[in-house]
Amino acid sequence: MPMTPGLVPNLRQVFPSLDAEEAGPGVVVEIDEGQPKEERNDSGELLRIEHEDGSISISLDGKGIGEEGQSEAEYAKEWFRNLVDDIDQGELSRISEELMRGIGDDLQSRKDWIEDRAQGIKLLGLKIEIPGLQGASDGAPVEGMSKVRHPLLLEAVLRFQANARSELLPTDGPVKIRNDATGSTPQQDRLAEALEKDLNHYLTSVASEYYPDTDRMLLMLGFGGSAFKKVYFCPIRNRPVSESVDADDLIVNNMATDLRNAKRITHRVFMRPSVVKRLQILGVYKDIDLSTPLEPQLDSVQREKNSQQGISEGTMNPDDRDREIYECYCELDIQGFEHRYKGKHSGLEIPYRVTIDVSTKQILSVVRNYDEEDGDLPEARQVFVKYQFVPGMGFYDIGLLHILGNTTNAMTAAWRELLDAGMYANFPGFLMADTGARQNTNIFRVPPGGGALVKTGGMPISQAVMPLPYKEPSGALMNLVQNMGETGARVGGTSELAVGEGKADAPVGTTLALIDQATKVMNAVHKRMHNAQAEEFQLLVRCFREHPESFWQRCKKPSIEWNEQTFVQALNDCELVPQADPNTASHTQRVMKVMALKQLQAANPNMYDPVAIDTEALKTIGWSNPEQFLIPMEAQGRPHPELIEKMERLKIDKQKADADTMRAQADVQGQMEKLQLENAKTQIDAHSKVTKTNIDAEKAKAEMGYSEADLESKKEDRLSKERIQLIDLAQNLAVHPESAGLVAPLIRPALNELATDKNVGGV
Repeated sequence: MPMTPGLVPNLRQVFPSLDAEEAGPGVVVEIDEGQPKEERNDSGELLRIEHEDGSISISLDGKGIGEEGQSEAEYAKEWFRNLVDDIDQGELSRISEELMRGIGDDLQSRKDWIEDRAQGIKLLGLKIEIPGLQGASDGAPVEGMSKVRHPLLLEAVLRFQANARSELLPTDGPVKIRNDATGSTPQQDRLAEALEKDLNHYLTSVASEYYPDTDRMLLMLGFGGSAFKKVYFCPIRNRPVSESVDADDLIVNNMATDLRNAKRITHRVFMRPSVVKRLQILGVYKDIDLSTPLEPQLDSVQREKNSQQGISEGTMNPDDRDREIYECYCELDIQGFEHRYKGKHSGLEIPYRVTIDVSTKQILSVVRNYDEEDGDLPEARQVFVKYQFVPGMGFYDIGLLHILGNTTNAMTAAWRELLDAGMYANFPGFLMADTGARQNTNIFRVPPGGGALVKTGGMPISQAVMPLPYKEPSGALMNLVQNMGETGARVGGTSELAVGEGKADAPVGTTLALIDQATKVMNAVHKRMHNAQAEEFQLLVRCFREHPESFWQRCKKPSIEWNEQTFVQALNDCELVPQADPNTASHTQRVMKVMALKQLQAANPNMYDPVAIDTEALKTIGWSNPEQFLIPMEAQGRPHPELIEKMERLKIDKQKADADTMRAQADVQGQMEKLQLENAKTQIDAHSKVTKTNIDAEKAKAEMGYSEADLESKKEDRLSKERIQLIDLAQNLAVHPESAGLVAPLIRPALNELATDKNVGGV
């Protein structure tokens, strides 16, 4: 097992006779000057660490140090540490050259895509363009020609962004908890509720950049078709973050189809020099001196973005320039860290994350990008999440730019023609005869109610000056513009739903069919975004598993007192999913579903609760407290729910009390019957004893010499007493007839005995 650092200052002092053969397999024993700080076995497991204080940690059982005796966080920190100091400088130079050459090829492969994206940014019409002088650029060769752009593309992008934001970023947080397991305990339910509440608080308050950053990403997603999220643990902020990455800054060869099969994924980052220095202090980057950054070479998209924002590309103070950093996720076969399979070098390239300073081409960090438990064939850890508008034929997808770009160009040209035709119709040009007298100018500005002097040399003015025959704007062109706008809006998913027009009693199926037909494209896009957001939350959970304390450290009022055990248990029991409904792409659809439910309720009023439906409708519209608009249920002729609940409770209590009363009555009746039976039995026993005593007495008297007459008299007295007792018993049975069935079998022998006597016939 691994030994604690500091406990083995000298291995030979502890094990003087230990050598490599006696130590067993996997144990390396070396006492040499200048030996490396670490030693590993053929599987890459760490067997020996030489610490700065002179102590040594060594594995005695062949297992890697860190499997025991280290926490998961400490072991992860060791596994994902910066390896740049352990790699030869020549090997680092080779890696840097190969990666820079490969990244250059990736940039070249998407050159046309970059140019199209730059042209698309122009089509948004975000820059104010005023008609300029003759010779102005952008297709305006004549002074005063229009530079207006049709807002078809901009409208589609803004509509998509607004709709996507309302669905993916609700005000109370984007995450909800799903637990598909049956039989959850109350404790698990409380943990799930606390996890959902505190995680939404984290994404809305602690990670305050999440909402505005995601909102900006949705704008570029609708525009270009592809947007990316990077989920990682930020060493400066000391917490997990999920930040958007513009598609222009994620450099991937366009021959790749998705993030998983791309040979290289390069994130281009522009960092302030102070941020780079902080990362060097934290040990994330190698602490080396970097020269002054060069002037960045902007591509056409970056230049067009600056132009749209009104940012000039003037010379900047070199000290104020941001450093251009390439963070490349790639596969490498690094000397000294070769992949081994069954104890041999396999030559397999395994995943790494390499950070390069573009100006100096210096490698700042080399970090493993796979988990140790991946086994013999490691796979890259996913850091980026791709949001798609419509899947494309290459790596970069289809957006509204590609769907509406050509239509926007055509409508822009038509708009400009119509505006220019109207301008020339209002301010027509003209031709002047050269036989007239010389004019001071050939530009005439005639104000309303004014005039201008024209020298014609005696010629009629109608012959000296002739206006050019400009035509009025064509009605056919206007119809064409309208048709193109309707087609583009329909294709781009921005057409208005005329749900309030037509018959008021239109069937529910017809209304839903119209909505489904108009929103089919957006529904598919929404489902893709929902899947991407679910993947983003899974990556966020992975970061929290590796750094659990960052979840509750910044929460001032957590729902429960979190610790690592409860937090891991909550993550294991629950699944984090987006709060958005994947089957409802917009608020309009949600409202129309409620309207369809209202129509069903109107058609079958006895099957539905109108109050419940109206409450849900008000909630859908956006009222958080819909009960304030409902009149009291007593005024509706319906009892209040609380009253109904109380009545139900009283009914249940009454039924329970009645059952208890019936049980008590049955118990009392049983006790009475038992007492009556015992009383009757006692009387019968007493009667039998008296009878037997009388008989014995009579026999004794007869033996003592009583006469026959005396015996007869005594017998009559005895029968009279027995008759009286039987009459009393019969009266008791008349009062309690329910006991007759129990007593009759007991007195029947006595009655039969008395019935044999002739004087007792009436008994």
